[in-house]
Amino acid sequence: MKRSIALGVLILAILLVQVGPALANKSATSIDGPISVAKGTEVILRVNVSHSANSSSHYTAWLKVTVNKREIARWDYGKENLPEAAEFTKEIKLTIMEDTGIIAEASCNRHGSRGPATHRITVK
Repeated sequence: MKRSIALGVLILAILLVQVGPALANKSATSIDGPISVAKGTEVILRVNVSHSANSSSHYTAWLKVTVNKREIARWDYGKENLPEAAEFTKEIKLTIMEDTGIIAEASCNRHGSRGPATHRITVK
């Protein structure tokens, strides 16, 4: 009986080690905004961040937004300066003068990023 319990515990531990990384939640981003505007139009982009946790030990560590390969906004978080929630949104105003490529990326302090989100706005 003791052997079967020990074997069960060992199998469970092995499964947790194998499955743990697959269950890890990386910070993810998405961008909401227009895809086509007239030259000179001011637009508001909504950068959405999602993550499974928001505690002092597991949180989104940073969010950055790049427009046409130039970083225009960055938020850094830490144990004493957590994001407002596990899922949150930042708004950014831009005046669009040319075709514009936007990249947003966030990263978890433990598991990293799911990768950048991209958005393109063309001038009519």
